[in-house]
Amino acid sequence: MTVLQAPIRIGNTLVRNRLYRAPVLEGAGSGPDAAAIYVEAFEQNAKSGVGLIVQGNSCISEEGRSSPGMTLVNTRQRTLDLKPVTDAVHRFGAKIFLQIGHAGIYAMEGWHANYAKTRRWPLTAVSKPRIHVRAAVLGTRVHVLTRPEIFEIANRFGRTAAWAREAGYDGVQIASSNAKLIHQFLSPYYNRRDDDFGGSIRNRAHVLELIAEAIRREAGDGFTLSVKIPLEEDAPRFAPRTTFGQGIELCRLVEGFGYHAVTPVGLSIFPHASLCRGADPSDILDVDSIRRRFEEALDGSRAKMAVLRWGYRSAARNYPFEPVWNRKYFSAVKRAVSIPVFAVGGIRTLDEIEEILGRDEADMVGVGRPFYAEPDLPRRLLAGDRDDTLCESSNRCLPPQQLGLRARCYNPRVARKREARAESH
Repeated sequence: MTVLQAPIRIGNTLVRNRLYRAPVLEGAGSGPDAAAIYVEAFEQNAKSGVGLIVQGNSCISEEGRSSPGMTLVNTRQRTLDLKPVTDAVHRFGAKIFLQIGHAGIYAMEGWHANYAKTRRWPLTAVSKPRIHVRAAVLGTRVHVLTRPEIFEIANRFGRTAAWAREAGYDGVQIASSNAKLIHQFLSPYYNRRDDDFGGSIRNRAHVLELIAEAIRREAGDGFTLSVKIPLEEDAPRFAPRTTFGQGIELCRLVEGFGYHAVTPVGLSIFPHASLCRGADPSDILDVDSIRRRFEEALDGSRAKMAVLRWGYRSAARNYPFEPVWNRKYFSAVKRAVSIPVFAVGGIRTLDEIEEILGRDEADMVGVGRPFYAEPDLPRRLLAGDRDDTLCESSNRCLPPQQLGLRARCYNPRVARKREARAESH
C-alpha cells in the first residue's frame, strides 16, 4: 500500500485514502435540481476511488452569495434536500464535507445588476470598507456588523452544521479564505474593529473560535470540523496584511479552538482570478451566451466589461500557473500543528502527490479543477498512472462560474484530448 492509498482519520471521520476533491463552485444553485447536479458531479469521483469530497462553498444566509450559482443552506429543508448527494457519495465508500460561508462585501448584490436592483439588504462588512475596495461596493449600502450580530453569524454556522450532519455530511469546512467574510475578519486589511474582534491576531481569530463553539453546541462534539486559513496575503503596497508568521499563528490558534484539520493557502486579499492561477480566459467572454449574461449582470456597461477583461489579463500576468504553489505554506504548517494538514493549489501529477506525502509535507492532497476534465481521475492516480492530467489551467471555467452556470471544463482542447485518450484505450 502506498502512502496515497493509506487511510487517515480526520476528527471522527475515517477517510479511505489521502486524495480529496478540493472545493470549487459547482453552479448547482438552490433550485429543485441542485442535488441532482451535485450527484452528477460527485458520484463518478466517489466511484473512481476518491477518499474525500469537499463540496464547494454554500451560503449560510439568503444574502452573501458571491455567485447566482452558489447553493443556499440557510434553512433546514434546503440543507436536507441535499441528502441524495451524501447518499450517492457514501454508496461508493467516499466521505464528503460541506464547505459553508458568506461573501461579505463581495456578495453578488455589489456587482450583479439584477440582484443589486432587487436586493432587500445591504452588503455585510466587518468594519468600514477601506478606500481600496470602494469600487467593488460603489453605490451599494454597506452594513458594519455589530457585536451581537457577529455572535448570531457564528450561531448560523452552528445551525447549518447541524443540518449538514442530519443530511449525511461527514463534516464541514469553514470558507475563511478567498476574501470571503471570515477571511475579512482575519485580515488586518479589512478588519479595523476596536473591540474584541479586531486588533490582535487572537482577536481577529475570535470569530473562528465562536463558530467552532457553535458547531459543537448545535451539531455535537463528534462532528468533524475543518477550516481554510490564509497564511500570507498579497495586498496593495504599504497596506496592512497577514504575514507568513501571523498565518502560522492563526493555524496554531484554530488547532486550539478544536478544529480537526486545516488547509493553509497563500493568496491575494482580493477575490480575483489569482485564486486559481493560470491563463487569461478573456476569449470566452466573446462567446455569445457568456457575453450576453455578463452584459446583463453588468447592466450593459462597456466600462465594467473592460475592467473585467483587464482583471483577467492582470491576474494571468501577475499570478501565472505554478505547480504546487502553496507548498511553502502547507509544509510549514505541517511542522507547526498536530492536526491533519490539507495540501491544495496547482497539484496536477502523481509525482507531485507522492512527493508531498512522501516528504510528510501534508496529510491530504487536494485536486480541484482537473476533476472537471476527468471525473474518474482518482482511478488513474490511485492505480499509479503517471500520465499528465488533462486540465490546462486555462481558467475558461471561471467566467461561467462567476455567472452561476454549471461548473465543467469549457476548454475545447481538453475535450479533444479526452476523446483521443478514450480512443487510445
